[in-house]
Amino acid sequence: MMVGMAGEQTRTTTPPPPRASAESGPPRTATHAGDWSKRLLVVGIVLAALNLRPAITSLGALLEEVRGGLGMSGSVAGLLTSVPPLCFAVFGVMAPRLARRFGPGAVVCAGMVAITAGLLLRPYAGGTAGFLAASALALMGIAVSNVLMPVIVKRHFPDRVGTMTGLYSMALALGTSTAAAITVPMTEALGGSWQTGLALWAGPAAAAVLPWLPLARDRGTAPGGPRTAGERQERGPRSTPRAHAHARVPQPSAAPLRITRSRTAWALAVFFGLQATAAYITMGWMPQIFRDAGVPASTAGLLLAVTMAMGVPLAFVIPRVATRLPHQGPIVLALGGCGLVGYAGLYLAPAGGAWAWALLLGIANCAFPLALTMVGMRARSGVGVAQLSAFAQSTGYLISIPGPLLVGVLYQHSGGWGLPLALMAALMVPQTVVGVLAGRDRTVEEEAAR
Repeated sequence: MMVGMAGEQTRTTTPPPPRASAESGPPRTATHAGDWSKRLLVVGIVLAALNLRPAITSLGALLEEVRGGLGMSGSVAGLLTSVPPLCFAVFGVMAPRLARRFGPGAVVCAGMVAITAGLLLRPYAGGTAGFLAASALALMGIAVSNVLMPVIVKRHFPDRVGTMTGLYSMALALGTSTAAAITVPMTEALGGSWQTGLALWAGPAAAAVLPWLPLARDRGTAPGGPRTAGERQERGPRSTPRAHAHARVPQPSAAPLRITRSRTAWALAVFFGLQATAAYITMGWMPQIFRDAGVPASTAGLLLAVTMAMGVPLAFVIPRVATRLPHQGPIVLALGGCGLVGYAGLYLAPAGGAWAWALLLGIANCAFPLALTMVGMRARSGVGVAQLSAFAQSTGYLISIPGPLLVGVLYQHSGGWGLPLALMAALMVPQTVVGVLAGRDRTVEEEAAR
C-alpha cells in the first residue's frame, strides 16, 4: 500500500527510471556477489572434505613400513591407530566455542593450515613421540573441521541439507580412497621412502587453505550466537514432513539446549562412536589383514581403496534417501548386515574373497554419512545442529578410542586375526541397535524440553 501511494504521488512529476539501469544497479551486484560467495563456499567445503582422511588412510597403507622405521610393536601401532578418534574427541568439543569467537570460516581455515603443517612435519619429526605429536596437530585440524561442516551446511544450505551433506561425504570418501590407493605406488615411484610417501599429502591440504582465506573474514554465522532472520525462517530438508512442522514452532532464544537430556542425542553419539570404531579399525588394520593372508602390499592398499571408494557414490545417495524417510532405521539395518557378512568373509577366506569383503565393508562404512545426515535432521536450528554435532562427534570419538588399540593388542597376543575380527563383528550389533534408535523421527529440542 505504501509503495503504491508513493508511486501515485511521483508518477505525474517524475518519469520511471529506465529498465536497464534498474536491472544493472546494486541489487544485481549484490546477487552476483552472493552467488560467488556460495560457489566459493561449495569449493571450500569440497576441498576441505577431500583432506579430512588422507592423514589416516595414507598411514594405514604404509603402517608396516612405519612400524619398521620407528621400531613400533603391535600394541604401539594399535595406539597409533587410536590417536585419530582421541584427537577428534578432545579437539572436536572445542570447535563450537572457537567458532563463536572467530567464526566458522576462520576455524576451518586454521584447521586446513594445521593439517598441512602436521602432514609435512610428521614423517621427519624423528622417533615415535615426534611422529605422534605431528599427527596430533594434523588431526586437531581435522577434528574442528569435522564438527563444523554439518553446521556450515545447515546454516548456508538449509533447504539442501541432504544434497550438500552427500556432496561433502562423497568428497570425503574420494579423498579417503585416493590416499589408500596411490600412497604405496607413489612411495615406490619416488624411491621407496615412507617419509616421502606420507609427506606428499601436505600438498592437497595446502591447496584446501586457499578458498577459506576470504571466507575466514565472515564472523556473522558462528554457531551458538543469535539466530539470523534466515535461520528463523529456515525450513529444513524439503522432503521431511516433520521438518516443516518443526520449522514453524517458535524457538525460545534465551533457553539453553541441554543436549545431554536427549535420548536421541545419546543414541546418535553411541552410533557415531561405534561406526567410527569400525571405520578406524578398517583404515588402520585392513591392509595388514590382507597382507598377512598373502596379498601383496600394493593390492592390499588397493583393496582398502575399494572399501573407501564405495563411499563415493553411496555417500551422495544415502543422505538424499535418508532425508526422504521419516525413519532411517532400514538404512541402518542394511549397512549393519553388510558389515557382519564382510567380517565373516575376512575370517573364513580373507584372500579368496578379498574383493567381495572389501566391497561389503565399504558399504558398511557408509554409516558415517548417514550419521552426519541424522545430525542435521535431529535438530531444528543451526544452534541445535552445532551443539548436537559437537556432542555426538566428541562423545562418539571418545567411545571409539579403545577399539583400534584393542585390535592391536589382540592381534599381537593371539598371533592371528580370529579374535580381532570376532570383536569387530560383535560391535556391529549394538551399532545397529542404537542406529535404529537414533533414526526415529524426533528432535533433540523436543526431548530436552521435556
